[in-house]
Amino acid sequence: MNRIILLSVIVDVRANTKAPCSDLPGDADDAIRQLYSSHAKDLHAYARQFCTDGASADDIVQETFIRAWRHLPQLRADGRPIRPWLFRVARNLLTDADRAARSRPATVPASSAEDPGDDSGLDQILDRQLLCDALDHLSPAHRTVLVETFYRGGSTAAVARRLGIPGGTARSRLHYALHALREHLQDECAAGCR
Repeated sequence: MNRIILLSVIVDVRANTKAPCSDLPGDADDAIRQLYSSHAKDLHAYARQFCTDGASADDIVQETFIRAWRHLPQLRADGRPIRPWLFRVARNLLTDADRAARSRPATVPASSAEDPGDDSGLDQILDRQLLCDALDHLSPAHRTVLVETFYRGGSTAAVARRLGIPGGTARSRLHYALHALREHLQDECAAGCR
């Protein structure tokens, strides 16, 4: 919310300023329903100008009508129009929300931190480190065929042509590289799971 704009906005209360609170039904719930049907749309449009999302504007409007419901006896006794009072309450709630937001530290948006207990980023880093260690245990010839085949893409025949080795040698090195990699990862998992 921009507090300068919030303080400089003049609420257009010309409509319905002639309707005093004494015209409201006697039942409090019916009175709030009537007030809501008459003023909620305009209050929401007003609050939406200063809120970052529709849910915050909905909260402001809801709290405005809760306060109107609580103060209904005083509002009826006063005899003045209720629309200016509703907008003043909404403005005060927006000001309070702005002050509260500025006093809190910045928060991370929900979309970037869906589950605070989710360690998938850490798991990926650990998996990558484990794989790099396993690749370091391979001979350079086996590692080259494995990297060329799986990370740079291509068939064993294309990798053999790129490396200048026979196709059977490339297939053999890939087979033994995968076997050695699998054994190393199983050993690491067995050592870490104890």
